[in-house]
Amino acid sequence: MRAYVVGGAVRDTLLGLPVKDRDWVVVGETPESMLARGFRPVGRDFPVFLHPETHEEYALARTERKNGHGHTGFVCHASPDVTLEEDLLRRDLSINAIARDPGGVIIDPYGGARDLAAGIFRHLGPAFAEDPLRVLRVARFAARLPEFTLAPETLALMRDMSASGELDHLVPERVWKELARGLMEPRPSRMIRVLRDCGALAVILPELDRLFGVPQPPLHHPEVDTGEHTMLVLDHAARAGHPLEVRWACLLHDLGKGETPADILPHHYDHESRSARLAEHISARLRVPAHCREFATLFAREHGHFGHIAGMRPGTAVSILERCDAARRPGRFRALLDASACDYFGRGGERPAPWPSAAPWAHALEAFLSVDAGKIARAAAMRNQIPALIHAARAAAVRARLQGESATDEPETPPHPLSP
Repeated sequence: MRAYVVGGAVRDTLLGLPVKDRDWVVVGETPESMLARGFRPVGRDFPVFLHPETHEEYALARTERKNGHGHTGFVCHASPDVTLEEDLLRRDLSINAIARDPGGVIIDPYGGARDLAAGIFRHLGPAFAEDPLRVLRVARFAARLPEFTLAPETLALMRDMSASGELDHLVPERVWKELARGLMEPRPSRMIRVLRDCGALAVILPELDRLFGVPQPPLHHPEVDTGEHTMLVLDHAARAGHPLEVRWACLLHDLGKGETPADILPHHYDHESRSARLAEHISARLRVPAHCREFATLFAREHGHFGHIAGMRPGTAVSILERCDAARRPGRFRALLDASACDYFGRGGERPAPWPSAAPWAHALEAFLSVDAGKIARAAAMRNQIPALIHAARAAAVRARLQGESATDEPETPPHPLSP
């Protein structure tokens, strides 16, 4: 059987990167001959099989013909007559069109190794434009290999594809899948910048695209530009190794600033509520998993308060903890603080570390969780008093824990609704 390792495994080996999975292309075989060898079929749209021992994927060599819109509008042709070179030609980039035989010999008919050495993303040919999902894939590769640049002709083609309307036909789940994978790469801001450079960001995430060029107060944001701030926050989340829900929240947390009336710029009063609405809307549109959607919406709504615990009244801190459901989900509240630290560090100029609000919030959460709400509820004379009694007990615990640090004994007032 003539089988070749192809795609990412070969690319990453040549780059000296760890290889997670190996995909194989098989030339000269049929589905019947693969079954006779003990392979198990798994492909629905084209013949893919699992090796009986290694369980790696083996796909029959195939060609593709466009017959509709989007990334699913293809007819695949798998036949023993399809050559390895024909199979490689249907791939997106030259660096992904390299094969290796079982003896280690590299087959590189389209110059992929040369482009790897030069650090260039280059499409293989006109067929690239037939699959709009490839625009997102290239952007994701840019987040994984941020030192690579796009070949001018590839960037021009991606701009044409973004302007053609083909991206409108992408299935939301596939858009989210590519975005999620790109967010988990070493420099996710590169994905966003590539999408913006080719015009795709304005199609799939217009709410994010319009943040670029929106000014913020230089006193709080030396980087000024809201879009640039978002990129800094996102990359800090990646450097810190935070999970997907934190990175998604970092990407969406300031969306409301794109709707700020021009006559009050560079201030963005009450942008948090607008950001929460937009984060919820985008997450629903892309069918984002519930835990990411809820986390992003919550962080967008509350992030303006997390940096101001110094001098905050204990009752106000308790109200924030209660709105974030910290009693039942303390781990999620800690993740919200992680995202807020990214917001703090994702600004121009030097920022002292650690985030100054980290320790006070950790102490406040510890005191908040120490209150036995059930005991208070059982002792209450009237049921309608229970929420107020629990709140007061929590505020007293937080006050005692933070005494001498930042809390005051002044009467509770709601947090100021106008944030910069």
